[in-house]
Amino acid sequence: MITALDTNILLDILIHDEVHFQRSKQLLDEYFEKGQLVICEVVYAELASQFSAEKDIRAFLADTGIRLLQSGEKTLCVAGERWKQYVKSRDKKLQCAGCGSKMTVTCPKCGQTVSSRQRIISDFVIAAHAVVQAEGLLSRDRGFYRSYFRGLKVIG
Repeated sequence: MITALDTNILLDILIHDEVHFQRSKQLLDEYFEKGQLVICEVVYAELASQFSAEKDIRAFLADTGIRLLQSGEKTLCVAGERWKQYVKSRDKKLQCAGCGSKMTVTCPKCGQTVSSRQRIISDFVIAAHAVVQAEGLLSRDRGFYRSYFRGLKVIG
């Protein structure tokens, strides 16, 4: 089994997040036992920001058995298609990363509706990479991925 990893799972472990460390570590160990753990270029770049030198991230990935698996054209096309759907369907509501619920937030000072893009194309590359090259994605952003990547097995 090939399992793709979202950056948040790895950061939980690297920065020893008090709330999510234990669960993320458990998931990582469990899916390591089931097969290969892979990341895409976006996750690699986001992780690289946590290391002082390139050799350190390489050592971390080697020690954990995590492989960088190049995305390829199909992955990037899927990401672009889903990004286009997101941009077209986007409204002024904010979306919860955990459950996917949408809500409206009003500025207490002026009364205007607060809106945000909330998602960037890199989120879509991570999910598309998992769809095309893996059998599931370890992530805490289940709501978002389920909304735009139906059929993607999101574990978290």
